[in-house]
Amino acid sequence: MRLTKFTDLALRAVMRLAVPEQTGPSTTREVAEAMAVPYAHMAKAITRLQHLGVLEARRGRGGGLELTGLGRRASVGWLVRELEGEEEVVACEGDPPCPLRGACRLRRALRDAQEAFYATLDPLTVADLVASPTGPVLAGLVGRRPE
Repeated sequence: MRLTKFTDLALRAVMRLAVPEQTGPSTTREVAEAMAVPYAHMAKAITRLQHLGVLEARRGRGGGLELTGLGRRASVGWLVRELEGEEEVVACEGDPPCPLRGACRLRRALRDAQEAFYATLDPLTVADLVASPTGPVLAGLVGRRPE
């Protein structure tokens, strides 16, 4: 299974925000630059994470992005499911629909594999993802322009 670029970007943003800043909360632009991705892409991921209740964004002086309690203790499996949506690995009902869909064993096997993938991520939390050695690397990232 392969994650969408959007999910990958959102996970990297959550990981970056899980590392405490000594200078206060980060902005969307700072996170985008630290992760070397375009601002517009990061802004979409940040908006989705806000809707999920994983982070809060405050405007104005002293504002910025902060993970919520849910964001810190969220299961990575839950987060990936929410970001990826309910899509199956294969599109049997596509246009045109697969002629094997009524008798295919592959669809079930791939669904089981997808659930096994998520089940592997379920016990991990965002805090687990930023434990050493990852946390110090994330803390050391400074803004750099995406290519």
